[in-house]
Amino acid sequence: MKIVIIPGLTLPEIPDTHLQRIKDIVGPTGEVIITRFREAPEHIVDADVILGIINRDLFLQTKNLAWVHAIASGVDMFLFPEFKASDVILTSEKGLVGEHLADHGMGLLLMLTRQLAASLRYGTASWDHRPEMRHQEVELTGLTMGLVGYGGTGKAMAKRASAFGMKCIAVDHMPMPGDELVNEVWSNDRLGELLAASDVVNVGCPLTPATRNLFNAETFSQMKDSAFLVNVTRGEVMEEQALIDALQNGQIRGAALDVVPQEPLPADHPLWQMDNVVMTPHTAGASQFRGLRNLERFITNLQNLIDNKPLAGVIDKELGF
Repeated sequence: MKIVIIPGLTLPEIPDTHLQRIKDIVGPTGEVIITRFREAPEHIVDADVILGIINRDLFLQTKNLAWVHAIASGVDMFLFPEFKASDVILTSEKGLVGEHLADHGMGLLLMLTRQLAASLRYGTASWDHRPEMRHQEVELTGLTMGLVGYGGTGKAMAKRASAFGMKCIAVDHMPMPGDELVNEVWSNDRLGELLAASDVVNVGCPLTPATRNLFNAETFSQMKDSAFLVNVTRGEVMEEQALIDALQNGQIRGAALDVVPQEPLPADHPLWQMDNVVMTPHTAGASQFRGLRNLERFITNLQNLIDNKPLAGVIDKELGF
């Protein structure tokens, strides 16, 4: 078995201890190569397994590929026609990134609701704006958080929102039971009902053909004009001009964003100029634990692959998650 590892932003290096565990699993007849993306074509033609992110050009060069384990939670970049039509298994770190994404999402939300961003923006002049800032501050206790997508990130957000005294409701594409945080997980056909009832709407769904531009003019019109939007997952779920219009026209109160439809945003983009928007540069996915969590999944899956056992984090290539 030949394994090619292509490090990247979320997995910049492979610790020696983990590399040795991988080599021990494939044994003396196996081969494990670590390569940079631009040098990957030299190694992937006869690769059986790839750990990393590949594009269509790289994929079309492979001959023996059986399994790709992505170093990303979103996998839309893999779902080009040839890969979808192939028998190659795709797994990812889905379900492993929710905790740090939710930390970030709640942090951004608090920057808006507690006027923390305004205070930082005003700096030493913040005391001159004290009355207006106090007038804008919102307490989360008793408010409703609507979770659009109730996977790992949605559940982690619900845990944090509940700790702040919020009520949580959720919709999801997949039927699933309720739990101690969300009594009942609604089907997607109740999205409008969720939006109308939510004081905070958290985007936690993957990017698929069905969710691209899900938040558009019609969707924003269904939200409360006092509601905040939080998105730390996929920017393309939002239609850019509709988002701008909703924020400028008061259809929604504010947006806490780590992702946007176009990245990076130009310096003169309207979103940079809005007081009711806080943004970070797609950094919510960072955690000191992320890479090692994903490596542990890969190593477990590698042994399971050899033992002909089910793999964790398998992506349905038709559904896109």
